[in-house]
Amino acid sequence: MPWKKSEPMEERKEFGLRALRSENFRALCREYGITARTGYKWRERFLRSGLEGMAEESRRPRSSPGALEEREVCEIVRLKEAHRSWGPRRIRELYLRLHGEAASESSFKRILERAGLTEQRRRRRAVEGGRLHSGRRGQAPNEVGTVDFKGWWYNGSGQRCEPLTVRDEHTRYVIEVRAMENSRSATVRRVFERLFERYGLPQSIRSDNGSPFAAMNALLGLSRLSAWWVALGIDLERGRPGHPQDNGAHERLHRDISVELEGMAGAHRQAALDLWREQFNNERPHEALEMRTPGELYVPAVRKYHGTPKALEYEAMITRKVNTCGQLRWEGGCYFLSASLAGWNVGLQRTSEGINVWFSRLLLGQIDPSSASFFRADTRPKKR
Repeated sequence: MPWKKSEPMEERKEFGLRALRSENFRALCREYGITARTGYKWRERFLRSGLEGMAEESRRPRSSPGALEEREVCEIVRLKEAHRSWGPRRIRELYLRLHGEAASESSFKRILERAGLTEQRRRRRAVEGGRLHSGRRGQAPNEVGTVDFKGWWYNGSGQRCEPLTVRDEHTRYVIEVRAMENSRSATVRRVFERLFERYGLPQSIRSDNGSPFAAMNALLGLSRLSAWWVALGIDLERGRPGHPQDNGAHERLHRDISVELEGMAGAHRQAALDLWREQFNNERPHEALEMRTPGELYVPAVRKYHGTPKALEYEAMITRKVNTCGQLRWEGGCYFLSASLAGWNVGLQRTSEGINVWFSRLLLGQIDPSSASFFRADTRPKKR
């Protein structure tokens, strides 16, 4: 309870002197508007230190057994300097991995704030995320792979870098960050051939609708690259045009690359990209992974890559090869499918309504013999 007079120091002195000769101590405390516990405290200090003991003491602890040593503070700052985009939680996790024990997260935050090494996080207004076309969220390694080109940048020497990025959705494992000569389908395919040989085949690959992953005006959006994926038994997933949030986690990966790589000397070189990828996969803990690293969770796919099949098999169907112009010839008719399918064989399935045309597990459309016409399937691929 507060002291009644405007000068607390004078009132405490007066209380101390009267407390020595008071016969009813509790009544004296009530007179000064304080509790008996407070009164005993001030009487004890008056007896121990006299009038000087009635001054207000600092509330700062005389000792701090849990205070960090100078070497610990320096190590925390050193780790932060090496990982400027990491927050206190990740820095603490890295410290814990290196030294076996660490102070609390709040201690790390306090030290980094005092060193001027933290930034206030801008909170973004939550927006509803868009659903994927034929999409699913990866629940296990290699269930869903994601791919995109990171927007290009120029380094200080005027050299351009536009890396291809490939990751596993479930574990966040970055499978590739590759500085590309160009974004042509054949060039990207060579990269994926090497990745499939090393990591196996994912169940599906998610991409945007840009080249070389998709061809917006082609049948089912199939490009030469994505047609090859389908031929290998890989499902296709695409976000909606103009909705990068449909592949939002991959976009976040690109933001990390922008913050941590762009502007660095030599960031256009493959060695720098490989070093960043190694750090991301095996050193950087992720909150969504319970502060584990992607490298601790990712394992190669069980389904192995044995090269490109020479021809696709279709059970109980007639097969025909698509010519170099993307056309299918059947019973005297010529039907244009897609130039992306040139060289591949398709399956023809007779039904009561016409001839269904399949490419691997994708229904491309239907031939109507009565009108000698080909009708494209719905934009959402159906599976047989």
